[in-house]
Formats: sequence, structure tokens, C-alpha cells
Amino acid sequence: MSSGTNRYQHRTDEIRLNGALERTTKAIYSCLMLIVLASLSLFSSPVRSAPAELKEQTLAAWDEYVHWLSSRSEMRVKQSPFLGISELPPRRAEVHAGYIPVWQQATDHSKKVPQGLIHDWIGAVFIPKTTISEVLAVTRNYDLYAEIYKPAVVEAKELSSVGLDDRFSMTLMHKAPLVTAAVRGEYEARYVQVDANHWYSIAKSTRVQAIQNFGQPDMRVLPADQGPGYIWRLYNFARFEQSGDGVYIELEAVGLSRDVPILFRWLVDPIIEQVARNSVHASLEETRKAVLLKCGSGGA
Repeated sequence: MSSGTNRYQHRTDEIRLNGALERTTKAIYSCLMLIVLASLSLFSSPVRSAPAELKEQTLAAWDEYVHWLSSRSEMRVKQSPFLGISELPPRRAEVHAGYIPVWQQATDHSKKVPQGLIHDWIGAVFIPKTTISEVLAVTRNYDLYAEIYKPAVVEAKELSSVGLDDRFSMTLMHKAPLVTAAVRGEYEARYVQVDANHWYSIAKSTRVQAIQNFGQPDMRVLPADQGPGYIWRLYNFARFEQSGDGVYIELEAVGLSRDVPILFRWLVDPIIEQVARNSVHASLEETRKAVLLKCGSGGA
């Protein structure tokens, strides 16, 4: 056999080997994602079996956590410093320079609840050359949420606004390989002015419904508190501080979801944490972009 034939045979074998490796890698990845999907839904997809329900003990534990969090947060806004990042000058300096840190809330208060998980994340952003009133003009413009926060928000609208109390609806969607999680919810938001340079807001879900087969012809909105349990409840506490050259926002985003079986937690927990971290980061980043655009500034 000639050397040319040998080279051709070697090249053919190499292509076949690479193809086999690629197919194997894809198969492994698909299996991992199937495990993630199965663990997140706990095999309770409405297509396969009866929808799961939010248990009373899970909701009671959530209500207890939110009560504790609300009391702690409202007590904090009456103290100094107003922002958590102000207790760490290097972190505040990083935020002022444009960095958006996101970290998990550290607390002794248990975030593991019966048949559920509480996710508590905090992030901060600085928006230069703006005022709190200009920031609130964006955060309270619910009809534009689908434009500002896409693709996470696919639909939103204001339901009512009386003084500093708002009601709005919003449809959230998150896509991952092999699964699209979507929920439709109604929310209440309350804004409070502490003084000329400090505000805070509390937003919480009042009704959350999972959407089955989102975006497909057979799409169906499930009854409240039923479904795969990607999101049962949402609660946000935001602080706004006016400085000499802009506005700081510190957002604490808290959510309730179904528990993950211990067997799959090593695989699923990092994915859940990454999704939560990215969601808070994206929310703050898109808020900054929207405010800067409204104010006619090119960026931070």
C-alpha cells in the first residue's frame, strides 16, 4: 500500500473517530440534561402524571421566611449604612466603577423548607448621572418590562397604580436544553420614601401559574400552585440611594421552588445557583441600560 493511501486511510479514521467522540459527547450531555430536567420537575410533568401542588407546610415555611426577611429589611433601612455594600468600601467602590456583584444571602435562618427550596440572592448596581425619580420612572413602567427585560419577561402590563402602590402582571420564561419553564403571575409593589436620598420597594407575587407547553399550539395555563414547581412564589426588596453623581440600587430577590432530590443535588444545585445569579445580574444590568437610555446617556 502506498504512502498516499496510508495517509488517506489515517485521515478517514481520524474523521470517523472525531465524529464518534462528538456523538458520544452529545449523548452524555443529553443524558445529563435529562437528569436535570427530571430532578427539577420531580417526574411530575402534567404530560406524564397529575400536577404537583404547593403543600401547606411549604407555604407556611415560606411565609415565615418572608416575614423574617421583611422585618429585617425594613429595620435595616432605618439604620446606617442604608446599603449593605456600604459596609464593605471596596465592594461599593467596585459597584461605583460599573461592576455588578451578585452574592447569596448568608443567614442562619433556614432556607431549606418542607418539600421546597428558598433561593435568596442579592445584587447591586450603580447608575451614573441619574436621579431616583428617573430610576423609578423605569422600574414602575410595567408596560415596558417585556422590552426592557427580554427574553426573561415575555409579557407584562400595569393593572393599577394608586399613589406609590402598584399592581401588575408578568409572564416569565427561561429556556434551557430540553425544557422551557414559563410562569404567569400577578404582583403587588409598594414604594416607600425614607428621605430625600433614600427609597425602598417591596414587590411580591400574589398569584403564580405555571404554563404548560409554552409557545406551542396546545399551551395551557395551569391552576395556581400546581405544575412542575420551578417557581412557587417571588419576593423582591430593593433599596435606592441617591449619591452626588448617580443612584445605587441594591436588590434582594427571593424565590420559592420545589425541592431537588438529594441524589441529583450535586448536579442540579450548581445549575440552579447559576440561573439565579444570572437572573439577578441581568435584571440590574438591564435596569441600568434602560435608565441610561431614558436619560440620554451612552452608558456607565
